[in-house]
Amino acid sequence: MEEKRSNGAIYDVYERPPFPMLFGLSLQHLFSMFGATVLVPLVVGLNPGVAIFSSGVGTLLHMLITRGKIPAYMGSSFAFVIPMTSLMKSFGYPAVAQGVFSVGIIYLIVALIVAKAGSAWIDKIFPPAVVGPIVMVIGLSLAGSAATNATINSATNKYEIKIFIVALLTLAATIFYNMYFKGFLGMIPVLLGIITGYIFAIIFGLVDFQSVAQAHWFALPNFNSLFASKKLYPSAILDMAPLALVTISEHLGHIMVLNKITGRNFFRDPGLNKTLAGDGTASIAASLVGGPSVTSYGENIGVMQMSKVYSVWVIGGAAVLAVLLSFVGKLSALIQTIPGAVIGGVGFMLYGVIAAAGLQIIVDNKVDYSKKRNLMIAAPILVIGIGNFDLQLGNLEFTGVAMATVIGIVLNLVLPKVAASEK
Repeated sequence: MEEKRSNGAIYDVYERPPFPMLFGLSLQHLFSMFGATVLVPLVVGLNPGVAIFSSGVGTLLHMLITRGKIPAYMGSSFAFVIPMTSLMKSFGYPAVAQGVFSVGIIYLIVALIVAKAGSAWIDKIFPPAVVGPIVMVIGLSLAGSAATNATINSATNKYEIKIFIVALLTLAATIFYNMYFKGFLGMIPVLLGIITGYIFAIIFGLVDFQSVAQAHWFALPNFNSLFASKKLYPSAILDMAPLALVTISEHLGHIMVLNKITGRNFFRDPGLNKTLAGDGTASIAASLVGGPSVTSYGENIGVMQMSKVYSVWVIGGAAVLAVLLSFVGKLSALIQTIPGAVIGGVGFMLYGVIAAAGLQIIVDNKVDYSKKRNLMIAAPILVIGIGNFDLQLGNLEFTGVAMATVIGIVLNLVLPKVAASEK
């Protein structure tokens, strides 16, 4: 039986665009994820080329395990930056690799539990009154990052007006392309916005091509094996494995957004156990080659929402390009020269689009905020998530998004259907 098509989709989940169009759409996703995926290894001290390779391979593995049914891109996870940085300084990569491997194992264990328990419980703990605010938080929690990129020079940590101007010009270009271009160009407004912003960044002197000149055309990523050391690092496992619970909660939020924009229920088909297993396997693969732990990326979800292209072929194309790019030193170096001003300008649009998807869930399901129960659930979710009210227990840190998700679930389960004053 033919699968139902998503409303408004230009290319639906299972549809493959013609090759020239496929290449451009995939390149758009590659550019959107590149900055964050490269930033994590740069902060931790890992090889950026390996991180790019890991993201591509991890995405392809995720697609294989989910049977090509979910358009999700896997990129370097920021949730593990603190413990990975500490482990890298204290013990080197073998310890980091064991931590990343343990994260993948936790995902697989949770996936097995979900496979046994089924997914009927998801609808009970995630009604629209909970899902809508959480999806909004996923987008708006990234607003601070976009604002910093769009105003602060990362090298000097100082405000610069030219960075602000380039960010606004990038945003304006992205909006213009999204509103006034049709056909293929209308499907790649983010890519065109990044290219336009990059040209402005060159004009304003924000781009340094020295690293491109020094890079080789062919550069083998500095692969590092999980088995480089026979020593076991229990502290690495204890520091990183619990954080899998944080990214699992964020994973649920990303699946909710994908459900909304594609008109499907990925919790049921291919199943939450499959999506979790895909994420876990991607992290295990990263640990085998020297990469950081990976997770699904909100940036790419924002691109899909804007372009109305949900094709897994496009996501798969981006993954293949990432793998190839990891071996091309000059291209990798060139993309790394894209300044934060450009990333921030595009981020103003991408992150807001995700938040708008949460708002649409609330509107479509007619969530009534004159009812105190709905208001008491939404209010703390929004403030805790957007304000990044995180919980730190030693090296264990639960992000604001994770805390907002947990609190939303708990409030939905314990609050009465009707407040006493409304009876």
